[in-house]
Amino acid sequence: MRRKQKRLLQAVGLALAVLVFLPNVGLWSLYRERQLDAGGGGEGREGGAAAGGARGVVAPKGAAAAAAVREEEEAEVQGFHTRQKKEVYLDNGLRKKDWHDRDAIKRDLQRLGNGEQGKPYPMTDAERVDQAYRENGFNIFVSDKISLNRSLPDIRHPNCNSKLYLEKLPNTSVIIPFHNEGWSSLLRTVHSVLNRSPPELIAEIVLVDDFSDREHLKKHLEDYMAKFPKVRILRTKKREGLIRTRMLGASAASGDVITFLDSHCEANVNWLPPLLDRIARNRKTIVCPMIDVIDHDHFGYETQAGDAMRGAFDWEMYYKRIPIPPELQKPDPSDPFESPVMAGGLFAVDRKWFWELGGYDAGLEIWGGEQYEISFKVWMCGGRMEDIPCSRVGHIYRKYVPYKVPTGVSLARNLKRVAEVWMDEYAEYIYQRRPEYRHLSAGDVAAQKELRNNLNCKSFKWFMNEVAWDLGKFYPPVEPPAAAWGEIRNVGTGLCVDTKHGALGSPLRVESCVKGRGEAAWNNVQRTLQN
Repeated sequence: MRRKQKRLLQAVGLALAVLVFLPNVGLWSLYRERQLDAGGGGEGREGGAAAGGARGVVAPKGAAAAAAVREEEEAEVQGFHTRQKKEVYLDNGLRKKDWHDRDAIKRDLQRLGNGEQGKPYPMTDAERVDQAYRENGFNIFVSDKISLNRSLPDIRHPNCNSKLYLEKLPNTSVIIPFHNEGWSSLLRTVHSVLNRSPPELIAEIVLVDDFSDREHLKKHLEDYMAKFPKVRILRTKKREGLIRTRMLGASAASGDVITFLDSHCEANVNWLPPLLDRIARNRKTIVCPMIDVIDHDHFGYETQAGDAMRGAFDWEMYYKRIPIPPELQKPDPSDPFESPVMAGGLFAVDRKWFWELGGYDAGLEIWGGEQYEISFKVWMCGGRMEDIPCSRVGHIYRKYVPYKVPTGVSLARNLKRVAEVWMDEYAEYIYQRRPEYRHLSAGDVAAQKELRNNLNCKSFKWFMNEVAWDLGKFYPPVEPPAAAWGEIRNVGTGLCVDTKHGALGSPLRVESCVKGRGEAAWNNVQRTLQN
C-alpha cells in the first residue's frame, strides 16, 4: 500500500511539473507572456518620451524576460519555410529591436565600381563641360555613370551601429516632389529609399511631378516605376512650385507619418527607424536627418562642415548653422538634439499633427521661407523639432538653379509673410536690414493669424528666449557698428573669399564673385570678421 501511495505521489508531482513548466502551455509560460505583454503594451504615440531614452540598453530587471523573448523567436525550420530570427529587447518596459539590415550592409561593403562607397567619380576634362550642368545644376554625365543602387559609406557616429529602436514604429509616406529632374538622380533617390528602409515601414513613395516637360519623366518614368508597387506618381496641371507640390503630395499621403525628401538625395544606412522612433514617442516632434553633401561635380559623399550643428538664421533671413551649446551637449553625441530651425526639404512629421498645424501656409509662393514657417510654427504651437545624428541622407547642392521661376521673385514676399505672421516685433530687425521688404505686399495673412490664435501659440519672444536663446551670440538683432561691410575681393583675379556651405567656423576658400550672394558678404565688427 505504501508503495502504491508513493507511486501515486510521484505521478501527481510529475503532472504538476508538466502543468507548470511545459513550454507554450504551462503556467510559467503563460505568466511570462503576460509579463511581456504588460511590458510591451505601453508604447503610445504620445507622451512616451519619459520612458527612458533611446540608448537601447536592456534593463537589468528585464534581462530574463528579454532572454525569454529571444528564445521564443529563435529561427524555426518548418519544411522548407524558415522564420528569420528576430531579437527583441525590453528597455524600461519598452520592446525594442535592432532595425539594421545586416545582410544588406555586408553586400554593400563588397560593391566595387564608379562612385561605390560614396567615392568621387574620376572625371575627365570632357566630363567637366558646361553642358553636363546646364539642365540640372549638377554633372548629369557623372550621375548617369554611377549605379542607381550604389553603396554609401556609413559615416554615422559609431554608437549608432548598436542603437535599438521601438519594435512597433509608425509607417510613413515618403513624398518626393520634382520638376525636370535628371533621370538617374531621381531614380537613385527612389532606389536608396527602397534599399535602405525596412519594407514594413514604407507605406508608399509618392513622386509629385510639378509640370515637368522632359520626355523621360512622362511615360518612360511611369513604365519604370510600375515595377515597384509602393511607388505612385502624381502630376500637377500647371507649374505650382516646390511648396504647393509638397502640399499636394502630403494631401494624398496615407501613411502615419509624412517624410519629405528632395528629388536628388540618397538615403544612408538605417536612416528611417531613428526618425520614426522619435515621432512614436511624441507625435508632436518634427525630426530632421543629418544632411550630408553629394558633390555636384564628382558625386563624392561627405559630411557637411561642422557636421552636427543647430539650425539658425541671421536677420536678413539667411539660413545658418551654429554650434551646439555646452548646455545642450549630451554624453552620447549620437543622441538627438533640439534645433530651432530646419534646413528645408528633408524632414518627417506625424501626418495628423502636420495638418493640425495647417500644413504649409498656402499663401507661400514657389519656394523660400517655408522652412522658417514650419519651424516657428511647430515650436511656438506646442511641438518641438530635433535633428537626429543616426539618420543621414545625402543631398546634391546644385551648382546653380537650372530653371527660371515662372512668376518672378517669390522669396522676398514669402519671407515678409512669415515675418508678419510669426515674428511679432522682431520683424522690425529684418526690415532694418532689408528696407525694401517694409512696403512689400505679403498678401492676405488673416487666415494664418487666426490659425496661430486658435492653436494658442506662444510669442516669438518666447521662441527667442527658450528655443533660440543662443542665436544672439552669433547673430544679434542689434549689431555693433560695422567698421566695414562687403565682399573681400582680389581685384587682380576677381576672386572672393567665401566659406564652404556658409557654415560658421568652416574653412575659408576663394571662388568667383557672385553679386548679391549673401554668404559672400562680410562684416568687420570689433576686429572680428563675420560671415
